[in-house]
Amino acid sequence: MMVSMDCPVPDTPYYRKHALLLCSSYKHWTGMDLLPASVDQRQRVAALFEAPFVLVSHGTEQDSIFNFGNRAALTLFERKWEDFTRLPSRQSADADNQEERARLMASVSARGYATDCRGVRISASGKRFLITGATVWNVVDDEGAYHGQAAMFTHWCYL
Repeated sequence: MMVSMDCPVPDTPYYRKHALLLCSSYKHWTGMDLLPASVDQRQRVAALFEAPFVLVSHGTEQDSIFNFGNRAALTLFERKWEDFTRLPSRQSADADNQEERARLMASVSARGYATDCRGVRISASGKRFLITGATVWNVVDDEGAYHGQAAMFTHWCYL
């Protein structure tokens, strides 16, 4: 897998661990690999950033903040890395869709993951789009400690 050298994700121990958690917890819940097995561990962060699907995650704050969005996500949400990683994840849905999003996140918290999810989201410029076929999962480590939630999808259409 070719990875870009202009990946804005900081090359820090936090993001190397976060990339591992995203991949391992996705496999834990779904039984599938998020990245091909051939991706070298040192390239995992960049590979996730350049992946051919939208990938986002948020942390465990009271008002959860996005802590990762890959290139596809940043493009879709029309945000730069610095803006996206300061955004409360609830703001990815407009006011009319906040309740539906909150129900989905609560369901995933309780069950661990959900597949074939759908919902309306909004970009920085106000473009609304419908996500379909998303997988949303709890990001957990090998001991089961909760580190937030992530979502991955490949299908959306503008409304």
